[in-house]
Amino acid sequence: MTRIVAGTAGGRRLKVPPKGTRPTSERVREALFSSLESMMDLDGANVLDLYAGSGALGFEALSRGAGHATFVESDRRAADVLKANAKDLGFGNTTIANRSAEAYVTAEGEKFDVVFADPPYAVTDEELTKVLHGLAGRLAEDAVLIVERGSKSAEPGWPDGVEPLRAKRYGDTAVYWGRLRADG
Repeated sequence: MTRIVAGTAGGRRLKVPPKGTRPTSERVREALFSSLESMMDLDGANVLDLYAGSGALGFEALSRGAGHATFVESDRRAADVLKANAKDLGFGNTTIANRSAEAYVTAEGEKFDVVFADPPYAVTDEELTKVLHGLAGRLAEDAVLIVERGSKSAEPGWPDGVEPLRAKRYGDTAVYWGRLRADG
């Protein structure tokens, strides 16, 4: 069972796509958001949840005060689950893009304050680096990027201007943090 950890929707359950996704555990989300909220105020933030799956990261951000979340998911069934979760939770401040992360980040569009990238473990480091570099023009000033990978994966190839901040391991999961430098 996947639930929202805290905020206005705290304790509410999320539907999970029948296969092909790996929702971020509650323990990891709780630690991740504790760190994120110590770095920045989520109130009104524009959030991007790449490789969204059930949307656990983006919905957690909305529950904690983010102003809008965009969910990018290439699998149609997972995108349908995202729509159902947004409706069930009462979050109208969402956009759900049923397309690949690479296609989404390279298109023109709004800028994001927080980006979550939790690709399937099968996504190669090279593919992820290409997506992260595609984000360069979509990052707001002081944007925070959070990348979740298997613990045996290498640190992500950050785009120019993004400074690596920290890495933390939680069992077989690693979370990497980067922030757009003011001069980036």
